[in-house]
Amino acid sequence: MNGFKCHCMSESHQRQLLLASENPQQFMDYFSQEFRNDFVELLRRRFGTKRVHNNIVYNEYISHREHVHMNATQWETLTDFTKWLGREGLCKVDETPKGWYIQYIDRDPETIKRQEELERKKKQDLDDEERTAKFIEEQVKRGKSEKEEETPVYTELNRENEEEKVVFNLAKGASASGPSSSKPSGSLANNALKPPAVTGPVKRKDPTLNPPKDKKKKSALDEIIEMEEKKKKTERTDHWLHPEIVVKIITKKLGEKYYKKKAVVKEVIDRYTAIVKLIDSGDKLKLDQTHLETVIPVPGKQVLILNGGYKGNFGTLESINEKSFSATIVISSGPLTGRKVEGLPYEDFSKMA
Repeated sequence: MNGFKCHCMSESHQRQLLLASENPQQFMDYFSQEFRNDFVELLRRRFGTKRVHNNIVYNEYISHREHVHMNATQWETLTDFTKWLGREGLCKVDETPKGWYIQYIDRDPETIKRQEELERKKKQDLDDEERTAKFIEEQVKRGKSEKEEETPVYTELNRENEEEKVVFNLAKGASASGPSSSKPSGSLANNALKPPAVTGPVKRKDPTLNPPKDKKKKSALDEIIEMEEKKKKTERTDHWLHPEIVVKIITKKLGEKYYKKKAVVKEVIDRYTAIVKLIDSGDKLKLDQTHLETVIPVPGKQVLILNGGYKGNFGTLESINEKSFSATIVISSGPLTGRKVEGLPYEDFSKMA
């Protein structure tokens, strides 16, 4: 208590009081700006764009030793400050029975660009789904129409003369106007059992006129699968992070302690950010994918394909081509098990934890 009294009576404190009394608004604006900047920076760095209770952020803020007290700012309560953040468009705020919640609005150009890319990709995926559905519908209609055309139509046999016999002439090339046409043909059984007389060379069907159908007609499902395979082979994304893969830290911003250290991805946030746990120390860090790179194991180890047409498939590293910075991987999961993928770039796969 004596120390506080001595501080209040000190010359420096009295001088500060005189300065503040001459222009109180200037000091309040300064402290308000400091409080706002530090609070919003903590919210952005610590919680990102997650929705969080305002009191949780405030308690963490005042735990810092050199923080600005709210009673030195223009806001009397935390609720007033929260409402102000919402009015200024710095955060999304909403009131619940449990209190006020805030959510930081990230206006960084790179983040906005990523969000636009995600929206564009979602729209493209929806368009692809609509096209696929329309394609399936057309295939079903085509299949039904072909089935109707192939259905045989059975008709009744009508004969003008009931006493006329039905004769099957199995001899190919016999003339209908020859002398033998006046002779009785005999019974149906006798003619049917007699082998046809071959009087000339046997004519064979020219295969060039109607070539045999060696290829089986593709079904609608086969065509859809083929279309999806073509789509996957050309599909690449600008994000590659995936849980439980091993990565290497390549940024020096965290100091030499973490540079070139290997870690395991424990959680992926918004596709481009990862919570990683260092293998040697167990420290947890939150890093952007630009500060990380994939890890290439020794041949024979399990890897996960992170980009391209085979994205999401597990495989075994068979060999490495150091000249082309690529590798050969044998897929070990899904319907493509056993397929060998050659020339896969280093950045398209990583070691499994």
